[in-house]
Order: sequence, then structure tokens, then C-alpha cells
Amino acid sequence: MDHRKAAEDEPEIDHTHRDIAGGWLRPAVFGAMDGLVSNFALIAGVAGSNATAKTIAITGLAGLAGGAFSMAAGEYTSVASQSELAQAEVEIERRELVRAPEAELRELAELYIARGLDEDLAFEVATQLSRDPDLALEVHAREELGVDPHDLPSPWLAAGSSFAFFAVGALLPLLPYLLGATALWPAIILTTLGLFTAGAVVSRVTGRPWWFGGLRQLLLGGAAGGLTYLLGMAIGQSLG
Repeated sequence: MDHRKAAEDEPEIDHTHRDIAGGWLRPAVFGAMDGLVSNFALIAGVAGSNATAKTIAITGLAGLAGGAFSMAAGEYTSVASQSELAQAEVEIERRELVRAPEAELRELAELYIARGLDEDLAFEVATQLSRDPDLALEVHAREELGVDPHDLPSPWLAAGSSFAFFAVGALLPLLPYLLGATALWPAIILTTLGLFTAGAVVSRVTGRPWWFGGLRQLLLGGAAGGLTYLLGMAIGQSLG
């Protein structure tokens, strides 16, 4: 069989995959959602206690600033710790490749055998991959640790994404009060639109229907805001 002719007859592969491991998507999405839900719930709770518009605005600003810095610090620490652990494990693998190359080659071949390759072919593939030390390290890290030693998530990127998107999300329910509103309903309207839109946008990444993602986020965020409003109202009445 002429493999070149067969390859020419086959349809050309023309597709790209979205970046699912760049280190920015999760903190950005989580930051925006958390900022929107948490600050709306905070504002709703304070509004439920019959606080003044000025007090609500100050509370919302404090929630935005404190939450954004907290999210950024948490993301930086989390991603940095994860990357440091991965780097430490990669270094262990690097030393083992130098100390016991034959054992590492056999280990790699056994992984391919477990995935369905014939024994001879598995050892041939493992042998060829092991000729280049850098490639061998990359393959072992991918196969055994599930990481790419040259493409670990950046803690600074995660922290920056989390900070920025949390601030944007938290600003939405606060904006009416900064513009002079004295009632909660403008914040409710903006938050409702923001929750549904954010959920619909995320669904474009996850592959879910846009209406499902929007309604799910709207229900979750609305429940948080409603419960916090009732809690604030109860506390305001008990302290009043």
C-alpha cells in the first residue's frame, strides 16, 4: 500500500484546541464569579439591615478591595506551591534518569505496554525517546507526573487574572451606589444581567449550552444574595 498516496487522499486535519492549562482561565473565571456573587451578597446583606447608601457603598468598596487582594494572594500561593511541587518531582525524575537510565527506560516501556503497545514496539519507542536526555525527561514527566516541565502555570499570571477579574465582578453590583443610587433594585438588575452573562460566556469555554450556564450561575448567585439579604434583615431587626 502506498502510504503517501493514502495520506494525500485523506482529508486534511485543520482544527485547534483551546488553551486549558495556561494558568489564567480558572482564576479569571473563578475570580469574576466570586467577585460578582460575594460582593452582591455583601451589599444585599448590608442593605437588608436598612443601612444608608453611603454605608453600603463603603462596604462594597471594602469588599472589592479586600476580596481582590485575598483572591490574588490565595491564587499566587496555590499555583506557586503546585509549581514548586511539580518542579521538585521533575528534579527527582532528572536524577533517576542519570542514576538508573536502564530502569527508567524499562519503566517507560511498561507504561506503553499497559496502554496496549506490543512489548517489542514499546521498548523500541522507549529506547528512541531516551536517546535525548531532555526529551526523555519531558516524556517521563508527562507520562508519570502529568505535567510539562517547560510549561508550568505561572503564579503571577494566576494572581493577576484573579485580582483583575474579581475586581471587575465585584464592581458590578457596587456601581449603582457609586453613581448615586439609594435602593438595592438597580444593583439587583445589574447583578442579574452580570450573572447570566458570565455563566453564558463560561459555557462557550466548557461546551455547555449558553442558557444552561447562564441560568445555573443566575440561580446560584441569586440564592446567595437572597439568603444574605434575609440574614442582614434579621440581624438589623435584632440589633435595632
